[in-house]
Amino acid sequence: MKFDLNQTDIHSKARAGRIATDHGTIETPIFMPVGTSATVKGVHQRELEDDIKPDIILANTYHLYLRPTTRIIKSAGGIHNFMNWKKPILTDSGGYQVYSLSANRKIKEEGVKFKSHIDGSYHFFTPENAISIQRKIGADIIMAFDECSPYPCDYQYAKTSMDRTHRWLDRCIIQNDKEKFIYDYTQTLFPIIQGSVYKDLRKESAEYISNKNSFGNAIGGLSVGEPAEEMYEMTEVVTNILPEDKPRYLMGVGTPINLLENISLGVDMFDCVMPTRNARNGMIFTANGTINIKNKKWENDFSNLDSDNYCFVDSSYSKSYVRHLFKVNEMLGKQICTIHNLAFYIWLVRESRKHILAGDFTSWKSKMVKQLDQRL
Repeated sequence: MKFDLNQTDIHSKARAGRIATDHGTIETPIFMPVGTSATVKGVHQRELEDDIKPDIILANTYHLYLRPTTRIIKSAGGIHNFMNWKKPILTDSGGYQVYSLSANRKIKEEGVKFKSHIDGSYHFFTPENAISIQRKIGADIIMAFDECSPYPCDYQYAKTSMDRTHRWLDRCIIQNDKEKFIYDYTQTLFPIIQGSVYKDLRKESAEYISNKNSFGNAIGGLSVGEPAEEMYEMTEVVTNILPEDKPRYLMGVGTPINLLENISLGVDMFDCVMPTRNARNGMIFTANGTINIKNKKWENDFSNLDSDNYCFVDSSYSKSYVRHLFKVNEMLGKQICTIHNLAFYIWLVRESRKHILAGDFTSWKSKMVKQLDQRL
């Protein structure tokens, strides 16, 4: 795996780069559609490939470990073969589930005991088996096992959580160095920065992670309920420290405006369930603002989902038709909106890259943020 930084914007820290993996090239900045259970919900792989065209997608270690199990994925020859997706894949480590399953887990120094949301059975994740599980799943980029602290949390809780994340990272690195590759391609480990919304903790964590000299670095524990301005503030603290010659991944972010603002702060990689989850509820992201397609105002609107100036995917479906599909509870409506939203997100990061390379990203971003902030 190799990262080349092609250009940095002269008016901001926005970057255009390229990550080479054994499953293909990732041009940054990039958005990764979330394929939690080895599928981007409601989308065929051929639609991902032909219409949405992401360079990389994300899958979830916790969910794949429980179903279909790592044994089955390994028997299939790894996740790429299992789901028939030939481009790069990233897996998170299960650390976010430590955060989200707060009522059904217990954190110890050794690891985390948790209760399955499926059948109530108990399982134990450690830094070591999180690495082993991800080896068997077979993603190109795997994540260190971390503890994502909640928001809000007090300073001491955040520090205790961050320190544990650092100790777990050291164990992940030792295990990662021990493990042999199962498949005929390379897997690369990213550590994760924590520290909640405390500047000194974020600075300490960024320095600790940077010193590990990993191929890339992730920023965790944001987009968990904090105001957007605090997210941007913490991101800026971190990107001021992280090495420039390595990709930076901001986990679980976010809205289209969040993406643009964090790109301007020097982030290269993003993922979020928002474009797919919101699509299933009738929210459509467009270059001119956000649409609730269920609203009556679209009943007689036969124009395309976005204006003719912005065509993200070849579609002749009108707002009126898609609204009708939601009203009669046809699953096609959710599929159309999902494909549209994902294609829009990919368009947005690719346009960002184009303007970074052209040297006018900052002025373009300012115009886009005003457009995106509208409710249509």
